[in-house]
Amino acid sequence: MQGKQSEICGCELLGKFNISSLFKQGDIMIGGIFPIFNKEINSTSMFDRDPPEVNSFRWSQEMIFSIEEINKDPALLPNITLGYRILNSCATPISALRAALTLASGVEEISSTSPCPPAISALIAEAESSQSIACYVCGLLKTFLVFFQVSYFSSCACLSDRMKYPTYFRTIPSDYFQAKALAALVKRFGWQWLGVIQSDNDYGRNGIMAFTEEVQKFGVCIAFVGKILRTYNMDKILNVVEMIKQSTVKVILAFVPEGDFYPLMTEIVKQNITGIQWIASESWITAPRPSTPEIYQAFGGTLGFIAKRMTIPNLQSFLTSISPYKDPNAAFVRDFWETVVGCRPVFPGEHDGTQTANTMCTGNETLLNSQHMFFNVTDLRIGYNVYKAVYSIAHALHQPCLNISEIQPNQNGDPPAYYDIINWQLINGEVHHVTLGQFVSVTNGDYKLIIQEEDIVWRTGKMVPPSLCSNVCPVGTRKAQIKGKPTCCFDCISCADGTIANSTGLYQKLVVIYLIYECVPKTIEFLTYQEPMGIAVTVVSLLGASLSLATMMIFIHYRETPVIKASNSELSCFLLFSLLLCFLCPLTFIGRPTVWTCMLRQTTFGVTFALCISCVLGKTIVVVTAFKATFPGNKVATKFGPAQQRIIVCSCTVIQILICVLWLKLNPPFPDMVFRYSNKKVVLECNPGSEAAFYAVLGYIGLLAIICLVLAFLARKLPDNFNEAKFITFSMLIFCAVWITFIPAYISSPGKFTVAVETFAILSSAFGLLICIFAPKCYIIMIKPEKNTKRHVMGKMSIQV
Repeated sequence: MQGKQSEICGCELLGKFNISSLFKQGDIMIGGIFPIFNKEINSTSMFDRDPPEVNSFRWSQEMIFSIEEINKDPALLPNITLGYRILNSCATPISALRAALTLASGVEEISSTSPCPPAISALIAEAESSQSIACYVCGLLKTFLVFFQVSYFSSCACLSDRMKYPTYFRTIPSDYFQAKALAALVKRFGWQWLGVIQSDNDYGRNGIMAFTEEVQKFGVCIAFVGKILRTYNMDKILNVVEMIKQSTVKVILAFVPEGDFYPLMTEIVKQNITGIQWIASESWITAPRPSTPEIYQAFGGTLGFIAKRMTIPNLQSFLTSISPYKDPNAAFVRDFWETVVGCRPVFPGEHDGTQTANTMCTGNETLLNSQHMFFNVTDLRIGYNVYKAVYSIAHALHQPCLNISEIQPNQNGDPPAYYDIINWQLINGEVHHVTLGQFVSVTNGDYKLIIQEEDIVWRTGKMVPPSLCSNVCPVGTRKAQIKGKPTCCFDCISCADGTIANSTGLYQKLVVIYLIYECVPKTIEFLTYQEPMGIAVTVVSLLGASLSLATMMIFIHYRETPVIKASNSELSCFLLFSLLLCFLCPLTFIGRPTVWTCMLRQTTFGVTFALCISCVLGKTIVVVTAFKATFPGNKVATKFGPAQQRIIVCSCTVIQILICVLWLKLNPPFPDMVFRYSNKKVVLECNPGSEAAFYAVLGYIGLLAIICLVLAFLARKLPDNFNEAKFITFSMLIFCAVWITFIPAYISSPGKFTVAVETFAILSSAFGLLICIFAPKCYIIMIKPEKNTKRHVMGKMSIQV
């Protein structure tokens, strides 16, 4: 038959691989390659050879189920029967190459009525993402004119290159999205110091490269990269184990297929390496073999991403109908039966006496009531990708003008990314893969990450495990890089005077983690015109100056009226002028302190208030002498005329001027930087230079105020209509109260609030003088002009006389 086929087809099959396969002939053949058997070191199988991977075997059965379902659908591919040939890759590149060559060389299991073996029209492969496997398979497909390949589990981002792999498509998202998802998880929980385990192939290398590019944007450092492969000897595995033990990392990402990672997992459990939070790639996060209570001892709480969970109707009844007795020659079914049922089916003529009664099947076994996880079809993930792959091919064949890429939204042949977040939890003694969130890619490269954090079981308990190479530097220190170490490892050294760390390293979720990078100049603080306090002082100061100027204009305009004459218009104008200067004085306290402004603000304050209180003192003496002049024979008033009043005002002011000159000459005020108030800022303020001189200025003003208060108090019972003494008394009481409270407030106030307290005292005392002394007179002049008469002013005194 083989020679006849060679003549008809014009080719001769020179040789073949002895590879078992699941086969069904059809008008159009679809190939399938699945890692049904795993080849690894140190096999401990109880069977003559390694047992099959039940998940991989179920993938092959889901492919068969999908093809049979399509063949029964009259609307999809009518009058066309799909066939299949499914081979085992053993999860190794060499075996995958053999399987691909076998499929490309033609179908051998054909009926005698077929004139020529039908070619494979499409291929569903492969679970491994190694680029070498993809190159072998894709290059082979291109050579033998296979139309396209659809993968159900190969997620390597490298396979999205349409120039290299124009006929390659897949139903699983690219690792480009998985890298973003893993990086988003790391960012979410603030991990900065990570270890990485990768498979030593293109799947691991490309995946970790994409992940590293993402996390470096957040300042994350990779402590080590361990490389493993299922074909590695024990020495290489032990080297990786030692790398983990020697490292200080508490979070490790394993971007490895389950077959490569399982030997390392068993060794980690054996050496009792615990306390590590593991992050899993989708290749092993839901794998059944490591999901045991024994492995959970070291890997409990693992987090990872996996494709969205789906269901396939009627699949369970199909799976429970699998039986080696239907077709004794069906590949892989006997091994599957031995794994799931626990006995090996033996047919007549096959029993050689080596099988014991305990391992031989009776023929009455059934899968209908089996509780094996193989039959759990409510949690299909990769299996659903196989289902989609078959239907994608069927739709492409149904519409010949429709390219399979049109079925998938991504121009690179990749489906949109939608992952479930899986957390390993031990429930009732069994490891469960609990879904606790989703990762969804959206437009413009953005994504949505939703996590139920309160339900996560961490390896360390309920608290998010920290992962830092170096602890956060305390306030006042900066990061100093350690030579030969990653940037996440540093020492903390104190910042120099006048500088502070530019940011803190406090852990925050949903926010990028900040580290202390360098010492920068501290924030400089002083009272400015732009801040609310500065604006308030400026407004109140200008308001007081305006009121003083307006009052002076009123006094000048009505200087011939009895009220103004009775209150000594000359001294009143001097007093109003000094009050105008007092109100303008706080403006010198606002702004960046300089040498000139520091000298100006203190001396201006001292001189203007000395002038002001000197004028008040002069008015007080005038009131007292005027009262005494009303008695016969008293000549005191004639000895205290305008000249004497000017002498008192000038002499009292000159004394203050001399004090200020000595102050400026011996130890003048100067701008100073103060660090004691805060570690985060520098306060610029005017140092008085000489504390004694500063308090001498205040003391002299206080002395003048006390003299005024005593004299005014003694004259408080003078005739009311003529008397200013009670208003002066009240103004001096306010003045003294303000400045007595000023001293403790001034001493205890920090930073720019010291300046604010002084300006408040200046403005309060100035308003007290202005309102108490001049408001009653302005009221009579402007509101009650009928009282502005000599009769009214002198009336009461005349009656008493």
